[in-house]
Amino acid sequence: MSFQLPDLPYAHDALAPHGMSAETLEYHHDLHHNAYVTNGNKAIEGTKWEGKSLEEIIKGTYDANAVAQNGIFNNISQLWNHNQFWEMMSPGESKMPGELEKALNDNFGSVDKFKAEFSAAGAGQFGSGWAWLVKKKDGSLAVTKTENGVNPVCFDQTVLLGCDVWEHSYYIDFRNKRPAYLENFLNNLVNWENVASRM
Repeated sequence: MSFQLPDLPYAHDALAPHGMSAETLEYHHDLHHNAYVTNGNKAIEGTKWEGKSLEEIIKGTYDANAVAQNGIFNNISQLWNHNQFWEMMSPGESKMPGELEKALNDNFGSVDKFKAEFSAAGAGQFGSGWAWLVKKKDGSLAVTKTENGVNPVCFDQTVLLGCDVWEHSYYIDFRNKRPAYLENFLNNLVNWENVASRM
């Protein structure tokens, strides 16, 4: 069975009051995300990866030694990344659950210090990529960044939060101001209940 483009969990204009316009979602979800679905399905057709889960394909096609990843990985990983990304945002006010706040305080010193580290990771990612909050195998939390479509699944880490820092994610609304986009994401868009549920 082919992978499908999931519907957004909210209307295209639902995030507009919080800094992410309907135009951005129309391009980002309807065109970019859909392209990863279409190209990913074409890439795995007739291969051993057909019928496998997204996670199985990501782990099986990622090459830690490659300068550039292969077409199957790039599309399937980005498909997975975006599936998570929409769920990590909310148009309504999202209060951070106590257990998540405690975990961030324990691992980073404070929620503000976590936000500063996350923002720095995203702003410091050269070119396209992602900033992540992950839970490592030892149970500790960490902020990481990855290039292009690489994600923490490749490293057996649990994704708690991810922010897309490809230009198509922010250029319509923030132009070249990636740090402002990241600040807005953390302060106005994150669905903290969703983040806590992933722990």
